[in-house]
Amino acid sequence: MSLLIINADDFGYSKGINLGIVDAHREGILSSTTMMANMPGFEHGVQMAKENPDLGIGVHLVLTAGKPVRHDVPSLINKDEFHHISFYEKDFSIDLDELYREWDAQINKIKDAGIHPTHMDTHHHVNIIPSITEVFVKLARKHDLPVRNNFIVPEDVNTTNKFFTEFDNLGSTKELWKPFVITNLIKDCKKYGTVEIMCHPGYVDHVLLESSTLLDNRVYTVKELQNPAYKNILKENGIQLATYKDIIS
Repeated sequence: MSLLIINADDFGYSKGINLGIVDAHREGILSSTTMMANMPGFEHGVQMAKENPDLGIGVHLVLTAGKPVRHDVPSLINKDEFHHISFYEKDFSIDLDELYREWDAQINKIKDAGIHPTHMDTHHHVNIIPSITEVFVKLARKHDLPVRNNFIVPEDVNTTNKFFTEFDNLGSTKELWKPFVITNLIKDCKKYGTVEIMCHPGYVDHVLLESSTLLDNRVYTVKELQNPAYKNILKENGIQLATYKDIIS
């Protein structure tokens, strides 16, 4: 039996995103999500998480959106908000001890809200930046959490055998090409055994309109995840929906 984790990033970003993620879980094939501890929808996300105990909740560590959880991290911010992702696309200088403290605080904020995280990843994949990777891995070890397999993961840290991003554009893909994409994903699930597919479902609200360029595609992704055909396809191919708890149990 192959295990497939379909994970939504950005839980806690806004109420609209939270509601889209929960709808994709309740009425579709979404099995997991990762939460942002520093964004406006956090408290609403905590409530929604507790109302949906079968939804795996991980930590979506943030360095490039919103405000930090801690106040003593000056190298991470511009005025009072985190640097934009473009800051990390060129030469940059941040205090890695500050980053460790900030991300540790984000993890603990989620734990203190009564959520037991299943795993961790990062917003905008900043963990693949070499200097930041070290901090990310240290925290995975400290909190004993599996991680997303989007970098060379040390052997002592749990992860899936493979990570894919294809589902993000499937909602807006022409019907002609969908069978080809889905067939390849099914083959990969069978080949690798444990797989995570990332996606970004959600509904567009004022918070999202003011801060993100990823808008309509989130709504398309909710609807795609709710497509009733997928549950039958997974069952026919011996693929079980899972969370990160299932890969370490």
